[in-house]
This record gives sequence, C-alpha cells and structure tokens, in this order.
Amino acid sequence: MRTPVTAASRARNRGMCVYGAACRFSLFARRFLRMLSALRMKRLLSIIISLGILVVLYWKIDFGKLLPVFRASDPMWMALSLAMVVPLTLFTSWRLQQLMPRTGQLGFGEANRLILVASVLNLVLPSKMGDIAKAYFMQDRGQLPGSLALSLVVFEKACDMLSLLLWCAFGLAWMKLSGAFALAAFTSPAWLARFGIAGDAFFFWVSALIVGGSLMLGLLLLGSENFAHFFFRLAARFAPGKIGAKFAKFDASWSEMHAYFWASKARLAKVTLTSVFIWFLHLLQIWMFILALRAYAPFLANLALSPLAILAGLLPLTFAGVGTRDAALFIFYAPFFPAPTAAALGLLCTARYVLPALGGLPFAGPYLTAAKARKAVDAAS
Repeated sequence: MRTPVTAASRARNRGMCVYGAACRFSLFARRFLRMLSALRMKRLLSIIISLGILVVLYWKIDFGKLLPVFRASDPMWMALSLAMVVPLTLFTSWRLQQLMPRTGQLGFGEANRLILVASVLNLVLPSKMGDIAKAYFMQDRGQLPGSLALSLVVFEKACDMLSLLLWCAFGLAWMKLSGAFALAAFTSPAWLARFGIAGDAFFFWVSALIVGGSLMLGLLLLGSENFAHFFFRLAARFAPGKIGAKFAKFDASWSEMHAYFWASKARLAKVTLTSVFIWFLHLLQIWMFILALRAYAPFLANLALSPLAILAGLLPLTFAGVGTRDAALFIFYAPFFPAPTAAALGLLCTARYVLPALGGLPFAGPYLTAAKARKAVDAAS
C-alpha cells in the first residue's frame, strides 16, 4: 500500500534539497577562496619573472628608443585599435548568453559584468583562470547550480583554447610554407650545436607537436566521453595527492558538461564558430596595433604569427603573460619591423587585458564583497 505524501513530508523533502544545495555551494565557495589565497605567493613570483624578462628585453633594444615609436604613432589607428576591446567584450558576453540553459537565463548586461569582472581576476590568476570564477559568481547569484555553472565555464574555456590552437596550427602551417624568413624564429641557439641540434627544424617540430597534440587532445576530450573518462581517471591515478583528487572530481563535471552541450548540435556549432570569430577579432586588433605604430606586416602573416605569441603569453610563468608574450613578439615579427616597434606592440598587447580589467573594477567590488560575506557565513555556521 502506497504511503500518502503529506504537505509536511513534501516540505521536509524540499528542505533537505535546499540544505544539500547549500552545503555543496559552501564547499565550492571555501575551495575557491582558499585557492585565491594560495595563489598570492605564486603571483608574486610570476611578477618577478615578468620584470626580469622585460629588463633583459629593454636592455637589448635601448629603452630610450621606445618613446619615439609611440610619439610617431597614428592617433586614429591607435584609437580604433584600442576601442576593439568593446566589440570583443560584447561578443564574448553574447557567447556566454548562448551557453546558458533557458532555466538560467542571463541578461546581456549581467553577462558583460561577469566578463569584465573575470578580466580583473585574469590579471591576478595565471592562464586566464579568472574566467573560471564566473562559475562561482553565477552560482552565488542563483543563475545556475554549481556543477552546471562549472561545466558551462569549462566548456567556454575549452572552446576558447581550442580556437586559439586552431589559429596556431594555421600559423605554423603558414610559417612552414613561407620558408626560411618565417622559420628564422625557430633557429636553434649556437650552443645547442654541440648536442647535434642546429637550424630551425628541431624547435619548429617541437612547437608543431605541442600545438597539434594539444589540439587533438582537446578535440578528443570534447568529442568522446569515453576518452574523457579514460584521460581523467588516468590523470587521477598518477597525479600526486590533491591534484589527483581534483582530476577525479573534474571527471564528473566534465560528464555533465558533455551531456549538456552535445544535446544541442546547433548550440554547439554556434558557440564553436563564435569562439573562432572572437579570436579572429583579437588577431585583427593586433594587426591594427601594428598599423597604429606606423609599421607593417601582411595581414595573413599577422594571422599566423600573433596567435603563437598569444599562446606563449598563456604559459603560467609570468604576470598576465607579460614577458613571455613580449619575447615572442620580438622573435616572430623580427622580419617585419625593428625591436623598439615590437616592444611597443608588446605594451599595446598588454593593454588589451588591462583596459577590460579597468572597465571591470567598478563591478568587481560587489561580486567580491558577496564572496567574502558568503565565506563569513560559512565560517560562522
């Protein structure tokens, strides 16, 4: 005989669900805030590395030659190129809206605020990991449950990275077809000749292996749920301590993300094509920077070289990519303009990240205050 469901039992069940969701949210919040604290010392080290690389670069080019490059720049092209951060932010916000399920609709204004606040955190966290903070803020404001919010942001990040790697693959193919002048960036240092490493072949094929392997791995992780399970379980088994535990938990979130996004092929195609187009706009902005500095590189060459420089800046070694990205610009654009112009281009590329962060500062306060308030509530409970 079926036991009748009373109003009291329904209320009790709802209470248990709410309590369980609150516990999961509290755990997510504590882990995220602990991660921010742990990264402070790493960030200090990355700033020191960035400054060290910049000192070496500017010492080699004579810092005094940098200011004349900016004085001679074209004001109209400079204004247009810097203003490109606006459509880039708008398109990125629109993509975030497209990722949302109908049950957790995100307004265009709120999406822009999330993107701008993430830009602020990207100056503090390595490899643009500030984007992951969007999951916390969306959960905090009740727009999505925690696991789906994390899955959504991870998918957005994966599409971003794969789109950049696609452009990098194009860049490497262009360099190989262009011949010696483009491949000069991969020429081995003279001291490596004693180990049998000379010419450009070794470093070019190492780069091609890294880019092609990363692109293939990302496509397999997104395209095959079985491969993703195998990869994360293997990583959890061999990774040390807490890192292995994170891989094991990430496996479940990835499965939820995989099921959600492959349920709609139209949404998947829309988000993928939008990600590739957004990166095209990033590369177009860098070409506009070059024109603003009254220098020149063929548009196709810029589409090939700039993504490789951006990828170098994503290495989690320096502050917001400063240093590694500048060095890559020096090397890759050497056939087209002198080192002082490349140094100026590096500063403008850094401005691409600083300007959205400045725009996000007025909105960062309320988001971070809410996070601290949640932490205080969790500590008191």
